[in-house]
Amino acid sequence: MPKLVALLFAAMLNALVLCGPAAAQSTLAELAMYAGPDRTERLIAGARKEGVLTIYSSMTSDDQRVLVDAFGKKYGVKLQFWRASSESILRRTLIEQRANRFDVDAIETSAAEMESLHREGMLQEVRSPHLADIVPTAQRPHREWVGDRLNIIAAGYNTKLVRKDEAPKSYEDFADPRWKGRLGIESDDAVWFGALANALGEEKVVKLFRDMVRVNGVSVRKGHTLLANLVVSGEVQFALTLYHYKAEQLKNSGAPLDWYVIPPGFARFIGTGVLKRAPHPHAAVLFLDFMLYEAQQLLVTRDFTPTNMKVRPLDLPFSVIDPAQILDQGERWTKLYDEIVVKQGKKR
Repeated sequence: MPKLVALLFAAMLNALVLCGPAAAQSTLAELAMYAGPDRTERLIAGARKEGVLTIYSSMTSDDQRVLVDAFGKKYGVKLQFWRASSESILRRTLIEQRANRFDVDAIETSAAEMESLHREGMLQEVRSPHLADIVPTAQRPHREWVGDRLNIIAAGYNTKLVRKDEAPKSYEDFADPRWKGRLGIESDDAVWFGALANALGEEKVVKLFRDMVRVNGVSVRKGHTLLANLVVSGEVQFALTLYHYKAEQLKNSGAPLDWYVIPPGFARFIGTGVLKRAPHPHAAVLFLDFMLYEAQQLLVTRDFTPTNMKVRPLDLPFSVIDPAQILDQGERWTKLYDEIVVKQGKKR
């Protein structure tokens, strides 16, 4: 008899272990699809009971702080950010998933990494009522992540060291010897390089960049924010790839920096998605709503380009890089970019 009781107890424990995650998933799926009139109230009540929310994001710390303060003040939920590059965020999330660790609720980072998480089956579609106001190009067919802001890839220069009238008008201009020792570029911009090659022709772009690096060299730096600050300091006089919002923030603060787009111009979405195994499901779904509505006006104050058309109509004269194409062609462009730019340039 004791043996039978022990067996029954073990079976019950196994059932609880097996059903626990499934039950949590079912709750999140229900919340994500719920469209009742009490949707927001239900999410807020549940989020306050959960008390905390963990986000992995590539947004800079100063910009994150604005969102943390606004979310906490409105909903009474502590927002915990872990900040890293988009590549590091993807790597950490995959490692944790494979180790059966489910600590993160939502991800906010670059389109290619968000699309990778979708392909890994890690994201939950959320039918937010605010999707109707988001520009259609920011929404993937699967709707497992949504573009909340847009990064325009821009050139930028130190206005004390580079005259506006001498700034290059085309990529051919960068092979001019007067740019020797003056150029900088971001080390992980193979995506942009590939988009440029697709637009202008691979043979032409490869030759342009080989000539540029051979004649003038290029300072290869890790991080668009770092590169922008190096332009301000004058260590790099002209950067080929800055994020426009950071350049605009620095310019508006009085820094000697200006930016513009060399045609053809490109932009890419930064998106938000909820993890299927989010440990705080109410807060996670509430955060996505927040990013698509309340946060959009805050993004404008930080010189970002939001995707909510009611906050600011998006009339973009640049091509948006397709994240699926990035994934499908990424290995090829990374190899070429590393060979031509990163290894031949001066990496720091």
